[in-house]
Amino acid sequence: MTAGASTAGPRSWATEVPASEAAPSALPTRSGTARAQSSQATRGSVPDTAVTCPAPDVKVSDAATLEQALAQARPGDSIALADGTYLGNFTAEASGTAAKPVFLCGGSGAVLDGGGTDDGYAFHLNHVAYWRLVGFTVRDAQKGVMADGVVGTVIQGLTVEQIGDEAIHLRGFSSDNMVRDNTVRTTGLRREKYGEGVYIGTAESNWCTVTACKPDTSDRNVVLNNHISDTTAESVDIKEGTSDGKVVGNTFDGSKLSGSHNNDSWVDVKGNGWLLQGNTGSHSPQDGFQTHRIVDGWGTGNTFRGNTADVDGPGYGFHLTSDGNKVTCDNKANGAGDGLANTPCTS
Repeated sequence: MTAGASTAGPRSWATEVPASEAAPSALPTRSGTARAQSSQATRGSVPDTAVTCPAPDVKVSDAATLEQALAQARPGDSIALADGTYLGNFTAEASGTAAKPVFLCGGSGAVLDGGGTDDGYAFHLNHVAYWRLVGFTVRDAQKGVMADGVVGTVIQGLTVEQIGDEAIHLRGFSSDNMVRDNTVRTTGLRREKYGEGVYIGTAESNWCTVTACKPDTSDRNVVLNNHISDTTAESVDIKEGTSDGKVVGNTFDGSKLSGSHNNDSWVDVKGNGWLLQGNTGSHSPQDGFQTHRIVDGWGTGNTFRGNTADVDGPGYGFHLTSDGNKVTCDNKANGAGDGLANTPCTS
């Protein structure tokens, strides 16, 4: 992990990942694959309600003390960020437990600043379990919060903004996590095509780089009550290989969607068995919600229920280009040139 200009401490993958158009989510080859598969076998759980930060065990006020606290973190620790700017690429590599998660908490005036949108992760959850990231601001990095091989973790109440590519990414068999109550805005400053708000899984073209040529089964993740705006790619992008997650109660503003590279909807579902319920979107260059089949057997079994699509564009509220998905008749589409959906709604 690198803080500021320092090279001390554990090595950060964030500084080693090339800014490759062909593999924007690539990781270097190392023993992380085995660790990711180990995390996959673990079933995590997260609370149904918002978490509350306990009294801090450690208080930090600059990048150096944050680096030290992360390196020394143990189950049950609570790390409090004082207001101020923490310049660097920070990494968590120690796990909590279900009974004793590790908390990293701060107010919006505590800012993790990655130092530039061309490379680096502002905060990297690196094959860990049971973390709680709560309340602070993440900005000015190629990627905001990156979770690799992460289980049972809550990312809550953050402001993630001014990001080169995607803001929050769960990948590498990251399962049973909660992304809730965050404000995500202003992504894609490095490359518009990679500017997703919340990104779940890994594109099939990168499975051999990230998950040893296996589907990235980042499963049962929940995206809840987030406000996502000014993203140049989808507000939520759900990749092939992922299953049984939920996207519930979020608001999306697609005013900055580029419309190129198929970035023409708020949500694109390529996984299986996802529930998308009670979300509200506005302003899209084409459609509100989409599904796609990128890999045979994927992009099916997804349900859209009780969403409101204020498209203000030429497409559908719900455009399902793969089979076996359901749009219930309680969904609404306003200002959609092609209407509610390209398939009949169901009860």
